[in-house]
Amino acid sequence: MPTALDDISIGIDFGTTNTVVALAGPDGEASALQFDHAGIVHRTYNTALCFWEDHEGGGSRLSVAGGPWAIEQFLQGLAAHRFIQSFKTFAASSLFTQTRIFRQTFRFEDLLATFLRVLSRNAGPSFSLAARTVVIGRPVRFAGASPDDDLAMRRYRSGFGGLGIAKGHYVYEPVGAAFSFARQLRQDATVLVADFGGGTSDFSVLRFEKRDGHFRARPLGHAGIGIAGDAFDYRIIDHVVSPRLGKGASYRSFGKTLTMPNGYYANFARWNQLAVMKTSGELKELRQLARQAVDPAPLLDLIDIVENDLGFALYRAVTATKIALSSAERAPFDFRHGDLVIGETITRGDFETWIAEDVEAIAATVDKALADAGLAASEIDKVFLTGGSSFIPAIWKVFGARFGEARLTTGDQFESIAYGLALIGRSPGLADWTVGGQ
Repeated sequence: MPTALDDISIGIDFGTTNTVVALAGPDGEASALQFDHAGIVHRTYNTALCFWEDHEGGGSRLSVAGGPWAIEQFLQGLAAHRFIQSFKTFAASSLFTQTRIFRQTFRFEDLLATFLRVLSRNAGPSFSLAARTVVIGRPVRFAGASPDDDLAMRRYRSGFGGLGIAKGHYVYEPVGAAFSFARQLRQDATVLVADFGGGTSDFSVLRFEKRDGHFRARPLGHAGIGIAGDAFDYRIIDHVVSPRLGKGASYRSFGKTLTMPNGYYANFARWNQLAVMKTSGELKELRQLARQAVDPAPLLDLIDIVENDLGFALYRAVTATKIALSSAERAPFDFRHGDLVIGETITRGDFETWIAEDVEAIAATVDKALADAGLAASEIDKVFLTGGSSFIPAIWKVFGARFGEARLTTGDQFESIAYGLALIGRSPGLADWTVGGQ
């Protein structure tokens, strides 16, 4: 790992689920920043925060942990806490203005700055974000129903700028992955990069040409969509978990029998919404509905999940099933907490049926990237897929059908973007790749 901090560039892949930081030195190589937690070395840092209050000398102080330390604090549950994950999905939402954590108010940019600060602290005293060049990844299209890109970029600049970053350059995430992949090229090539994150799926087409012994890249087209890993998780939740928690059930109001509002279950579409429910007044509404429900038991289980911050445990159960279905025709879903047990065997066929519309939307976005580049699928030499959802067979088939299996490749599923961003920071044409301003 490069150690001369005044002669490195830093690439930051701030992800919905995980964040990766890479360093690139004058030797042209990139390496991931490592975090030593409980004797285990991590090359990815969970995009999560856990807040709690320390009470000393009659006063109280707000404390915070990030990454695996946040998860450890959350799981230990030794004090009242507020656990936040996947908050990147709020970046482009004008509906999210702030959240209250104990007695303090946090805007999105405050959460981002806090997250970066604890990440830097966990990296050790020799690491600083105040480096010569910092290149930050951004989605081609931010997550959300009506994302406001300008708002998201203002929040990014404020959050990252608050850490003393002298120069912050913003580059499309799949472009970072493309630069990382280019190290494998032996000849000129037109490359489509597909980056599947937690909140967005982004696609970029680039032309790599070798000049004077070095590859130079030219961007040809981009497209993105706010459908990715979290959306696939939600399909499992919607078909397996939500019915067990009262979705579609009935309650009585003013002499009428009504169906339970779907809004509470739609919150499962974004993991961060479960934490918001606890403080938004929805938990109070759920308790009232449970008193009016024909069968209150399922709603009481939903209240248990929200009240006891079980979203993370539920997330892990869903993720385990989704990963298993990438290599098996069927997999168990198993979630347990006290007397609450939700278990079912899910087949790959069921899962692919549930995500069919999402996959079609992703396929259409791939076609948009090709159209933006003015190219036919036959003119793409290589297709590089990165991100966890690229392992889903239905996703892989989208690319196999268009480009042929021989042109598909993958690698460094969780680190390639950060590597590429750090390498872009050392390239002479850095300004050509910057989007959204400094």
